[in-house]
Order: sequence, then structure tokens, then C-alpha cells
Amino acid sequence: MTRTIVVVTAGLSVPSSTRLLADQLADAVAAQVGARGEAARFEHVELRELAGDLATFMTSGGMPTQRLSEVRDLVSAADGMIAVTPVFTASYSGLFKMFFDALDTDALTGMPVLIAATAGTARHSLVLDHAMRPLFAYLRAVVVPTGVFAATEDFGGSTDLTARITRAAGELAGLVVSTDHVAGFGPDAGERRTPQRSAGTSVGPVTDFADLLRGHAG
Repeated sequence: MTRTIVVVTAGLSVPSSTRLLADQLADAVAAQVGARGEAARFEHVELRELAGDLATFMTSGGMPTQRLSEVRDLVSAADGMIAVTPVFTASYSGLFKMFFDALDTDALTGMPVLIAATAGTARHSLVLDHAMRPLFAYLRAVVVPTGVFAATEDFGGSTDLTARITRAAGELAGLVVSTDHVAGFGPDAGERRTPQRSAGTSVGPVTDFADLLRGHAG
């Protein structure tokens, strides 16, 4: 089975360290998915190419352009996501935030997401936990435990960037390939986003709270 993973990058230059990191993550995820006996197809979304569409969306009362509508549908139908942003003023970029503001409310519900960021120095590495994780938690995505931050010195240097990429890629691949990490996960995105109780499942008797406390002095 082929899994679709959308790679969202918010780099502003060509080439950019943000896209470079995203490509390394995608290659690692492809290898990890392949090692689990399946295949991965990657759809790349360069947000700088959508800057005008996002500005129109924000200033037109939330009416998406045709191009933005197509990207929104692509994201909603994906099995997983890699999201990479450069750091601006100690947080994700405004362009990055505009894109996720423009998605459908439930587009990322239950979706496995690998978060990553780039910056000039390692002093900005907390952006992963202080900015990106809260954003994707609000969107009800399933964020993998390992986030990947890369400073300029990490590219081409003797750092542990490769090890972090490999670990995060393995975590994302495990979630994307698994069929039971989230209740309702399956090939249909709508079904995956709406977990339901299995037919015939019953709830056992509920013990009264007073009975639970009986015999406990504390």
C-alpha cells in the first residue's frame, strides 16, 4: 500500500535550509516506510508559492482561491505530514501560521505530523516545543515525540542531526503505516478523522464513587 505524506515548507529563499531539511526528512521517512513493507508518496507544498493565495484568503473573508482549495484538499486526504518552518522572532514564520489558519477545521485531526525548524543558531531550538507543538495540538494532530531542529552549523558539520532525522522519521513511519495507533485510522481520511465505537461494544457497570472510597481513611 502507498501512503501519501504532504511536506509543508515555509522557506523564503531558493535554495533554502528549510527545504533542505524537509528533503532529508522525506528521504528518511521513505526509507523507514519501505522498511515496514510499504511505499510512500510525497507531495511538496512550498508556502512561498502560495503567499498571494493566502493573503487573498485572509482578506476576502476566508474565500480560498482555486489553487489554495486544491492544496487544502491535498492536506485533508494525506496519511501524514512533515511540517518545516524557519524561525522568525522566536517562533514559526507568519507565512507558516497563515497556511494552517487557512486549512479546514478538522483537516489535521488524528493525522501523524513530524515537526521541524531551522534557524541560524541553536538558541532557537525551543521553538519546537514552545510554539509548534501547541499549534498542532490545538489542531488535534498526532505529533511524533522527536522534533528536528537544525541550526546553520548542523548542515555539513559533525552533529547528531542525522541521528535525530532517522529517529523522527522512524516515529512518523510507524504511525503512518500502523492501522491501530489512532482509533478509526484507515485509508479513508474522513473515517480516520472520526473515531467511533465498534458495533456491539458495551460499557461495563460503573462503580459508585462512594464504594470506591469505602475502607480508605486517606
